[in-house]
Amino acid sequence: MIDHILLIVVPFLVSLVAVTIVHPHIVRIAREKGIVDKPNARKLQKEPVPILGGTVVFFGIALGAACVHTQHDGAALLAIFASMTVMLYTGTMDDILDLRPTTRLLVQLFAVGLLLYTGHFGLNNLHGLWGIYHLPAPVTILLTLFACVGIINALNLIDGVDGLSSGFCILASLIFGLLFLFSGANEPLCVLAASTVGSLIPFFLHNVFGQRSKMFIGDGGTLLMGAIMSVFVMRTIQSESASGLLASHGYSPVAFTLAVLSIPVFDTLRVMTARICRRQSPFHPDKTHLHHLFIGLGCSHIVTTIIILALDLTVVASWLLAGYLGASAEIQLYTVCIVALLATAGIYGAFALLRRLAPARYDRIAELNLRYRPRREGFFLRLQHWIDKI
Repeated sequence: MIDHILLIVVPFLVSLVAVTIVHPHIVRIAREKGIVDKPNARKLQKEPVPILGGTVVFFGIALGAACVHTQHDGAALLAIFASMTVMLYTGTMDDILDLRPTTRLLVQLFAVGLLLYTGHFGLNNLHGLWGIYHLPAPVTILLTLFACVGIINALNLIDGVDGLSSGFCILASLIFGLLFLFSGANEPLCVLAASTVGSLIPFFLHNVFGQRSKMFIGDGGTLLMGAIMSVFVMRTIQSESASGLLASHGYSPVAFTLAVLSIPVFDTLRVMTARICRRQSPFHPDKTHLHHLFIGLGCSHIVTTIIILALDLTVVASWLLAGYLGASAEIQLYTVCIVALLATAGIYGAFALLRRLAPARYDRIAELNLRYRPRREGFFLRLQHWIDKI
């Protein structure tokens, strides 16, 4: 047990320290070279912000995983890091050069293909959902490509307010990491989860509370995180230890993975469906995501992040409750879908209806949020100064 704990603590601490040290240097380089995200009508920031956060996070994850590679099957991470590298380079190029959506999609399919064919990852089992267990190879390939590309894009599209994508991935990595730890047979994934959390924490603090040290994770970071979350989902479904631990307590592994990633996935489905209904490209950028709603209601970035993370935990809690009450795998999945739809389309639609039918009440809610939301003064101002000095 002590060895398992060290496999968590050491990569976590190494990643955390590495990102803390490297972060300010990358911020300075990005400013000097003009690698910044510039404000426009669609974006929420008011001044250019460095956008190389993904490279910093990747550095921390790689260093954290490398420092304990002799203590576990480090070769199991090679395919994962190959896919992560493809995603990082593609996203960073997109941040700088603005790639075409079709180019991004093809590279994402290639990165998932690497995981399929070199790492032998895949969504190959529904664990009794609708009476289905092991899936044939062609179905596994199509389902894996569709689901993983969807996860990657969902995480990319929630990166709209400070701390949201990094905060969400910290939460998801913690949940998956605990599952891998307690299942006892997924040491490489425990190391990856610990390194990811350690790398994201200092980035999150700079992103949310920093001013001079603020940096965006960029497409390089969100695509990187999408690849990691896809690996966590696939290994949960594939691993007899992880899925077996859940099934032995009456919980559906499929419903579990969907619950953890529910808010970005269902919000992305809602937004893309609405765009298609308006006869637009599903990748057409706009300001109709759930986080845009809360910002429009006067919530600060950190409050918006907390609300969305709380909504995601609510979906996870609904899955836990359904499993605890002895619900079947199908009922657990339907519960997750219903609660996630209510938390995304339901909330967005309710406030859109309120704004149309009772604009005065809508404006009053926004006014109250603006009046009472946290401000950069007192404790938060001291925290900003401390973060900027790290």
